[in-house]
Amino acid sequence: LDTGSPHVVVLKEDISKMDLVEEARKIRYGDFFKDEGTNVNFIQLKSDHIAIRTYERGVEDETLACGTGVTAAAIVANHQGWIKDSQVKVNALGGNLAVSFDKQKDGFIDVYLTGPAEFVFNGEINI
Repeated sequence: LDTGSPHVVVLKEDISKMDLVEEARKIRYGDFFKDEGTNVNFIQLKSDHIAIRTYERGVEDETLACGTGVTAAAIVANHQGWIKDSQVKVNALGGNLAVSFDKQKDGFIDVYLTGPAEFVFNGEINI
């Protein structure tokens, strides 16, 4: 799924115990994606949300959260019928987010990613 950048979403029984980097690299560098690479998101269904862990190309490692990955995972979870609601709650390592959308016959529109924002750094560079 392309939500601004390419993502593969994989449903797993338990994402907490997997070797994410090893499994993700098999997909990210696999023959199908070898030219451009892809981000890889592993999700686990919970009672009222999905949990996600993300491997980002470019970073080449796991990240705490990825907005386009969370969005892709929520859309896939709804499209597959795993989550029926038009708002999907997502728990990433970096925090809790929500993706809302309007599902149409031929796709998804009015897609919004929401969550908390926190100021974490201020810097200055003298040139």
